Amino acid sequence: MINTASENPVLRVAPAAPAEAAAYFRASLAFHADVSDVAAVLAAGGDHGFVVVDSRSTESWDQGHVPGAVHLPTALIAEQAEQLLDKSVPVVTYCWGPGCNGATRAALALAELGYHVKEMLGGFEYWVREGFAYETWQGPGRKDADPLTAPVEGECGC
Repeated sequence: MINTASENPVLRVAPAAPAEAAAYFRASLAFHADVSDVAAVLAAGGDHGFVVVDSRSTESWDQGHVPGAVHLPTALIAEQAEQLLDKSVPVVTYCWGPGCNGATRAALALAELGYHVKEMLGGFEYWVREGFAYETWQGPGRKDADPLTAPVEGECGC
């Protein structure tokens, strides 16, 4: 049985002080949005208060993307952002999924150009895995929610 902090791999490094932890997690929420929150706001319709940007390649965009998203590959942000995006409207970036940092690189490029930006955690992979509708070059699509990523009752309550 592990009974000392030095032997416990979880507590080998002590947790941060509560005030420090609160500041870190508050800052994290300023930089990230999750798939479910983005989907809920988009489903409500009207003025969302933000624009969603897909930073992936054209081939990936054609396979599927968030409805209403703007296609702006990361490599083209410096050249095309000002023609496609309004700096007064916050941007939420996404790429393929958690194993890809394309949305992070896109968010950085946009922030460096003066945009207010968040990254959508989970990317397009989790958009699909959570059962939200998407668009492809062939038309709309939707898959059943993966029970490991989507709550049983449709909302996790967090």
